[in-house]
Amino acid sequence: MAPVNFFFNIHDFGARGDGISRDTGALQRAIEAAARAGGGTVFVPAGQYVIGSIFLRDHITLYLDAGAVLLGSEDAADYPVTSARWEGVTQDAHSPLIAGEGLKNIAIIGRGTIDGRGAVWWQRQRAQTLTAPRPRLIAFTNCSNVLIEGVTLTNSPAWTINPVRCENVTVDKVTILNPPDSPNTDGINPDSSRNVRIANCYVDVGDDCVTLKSGIEMESPELRVPCENITIANCTMVHGHGGVVIGSEMSGGVRNVVITNCVFVGTDRGIRIKSRRGRGGFVEDVRVTNLVMREVLCPFTINLYYHINKRGDPIVADKQPRAVDHGTPRVRHIHLSHITARDAKIAAGFVYGLPEMPIEDLSLDDVSITMDREASAGYAEMADDIPLQRAAGLFIRNAQRLRLRDVEIANQIGEPFLIE
Repeated sequence: MAPVNFFFNIHDFGARGDGISRDTGALQRAIEAAARAGGGTVFVPAGQYVIGSIFLRDHITLYLDAGAVLLGSEDAADYPVTSARWEGVTQDAHSPLIAGEGLKNIAIIGRGTIDGRGAVWWQRQRAQTLTAPRPRLIAFTNCSNVLIEGVTLTNSPAWTINPVRCENVTVDKVTILNPPDSPNTDGINPDSSRNVRIANCYVDVGDDCVTLKSGIEMESPELRVPCENITIANCTMVHGHGGVVIGSEMSGGVRNVVITNCVFVGTDRGIRIKSRRGRGGFVEDVRVTNLVMREVLCPFTINLYYHINKRGDPIVADKQPRAVDHGTPRVRHIHLSHITARDAKIAAGFVYGLPEMPIEDLSLDDVSITMDREASAGYAEMADDIPLQRAAGLFIRNAQRLRLRDVEIANQIGEPFLIE
């Protein structure tokens, strides 16, 4: 009996790797052959392969050898429009460059590169000529046992890595490079996923580096699954609107999160939690420790008046207590410790809870923040009717069971602690 082949070189299926020919079909044929064999490794040797959307199957490892580059096609027709959860809403969107749904035991590994060549998509976004949301670089939905390791991901058209309702996800030793001015090119966005481990990554992007999400209030309740049991460790995050962000799509809730041993350089915010009235959901049991930040606008923020797409809304912006209902977001049990931030620009920290639902059980322990008095004035968060600040201290409104221990703020303008 002939041995079963579990190693599938895409050149054996017609791939050319010349940087010009479309190799989508060859790569997909290799994936299908591996699937028919019960699984295996699809091998991409050194070369440049132009592809549109490809779809993994169960028990498939996509291995990119050193020198292998997958180049995203610049033709929108190579990304079929299909239903997808995008920014919390299920809608028609262009398929990701690498996609999968309802799969188990899948991996993308190696020392190669996936280049989404997103510039044409960013131009369409700015010109408002898109007919459907842009493709994400890698997105899996309802998958289990997912591994992304070692590869370099660059120039994503939109979000870079986006597991949606997935379980047991590992992202390890991945480098993500998107230009600082590229729109909404988040790095790693687990959405309603559980048991996720993100470690040893370098993320330099045009939006949030890592974001945890769980849908929005317009979705059916059964789709608003919590994002839970998340670890983020040993990562370096550069530029971007936030280092690690929770929300604002958090109607399904986010809980059991550990963020440790990370460095943030030049991000707008370091640790950021954002939501607003009407969104509902919760953020709870978050532990943040052993961080170093430099030249961030604001080291940490919790903002329950987030006003994107709701600027000036009389309910979202209201600073007076309102009735608590299913749309009231709740944030509690947030603990930050052993944090150093140097040359922070706008404020040492910004926490603004709701008067009807204060931030509950918030602690800062062994935190040292030095402000940059030469920085320009700005807003620590995106909310209506908040003060313009420059090198300000720690701003906290509407919090209960607040504990500060060994918190040092230096070189600020005005009082170091602005707490009500």
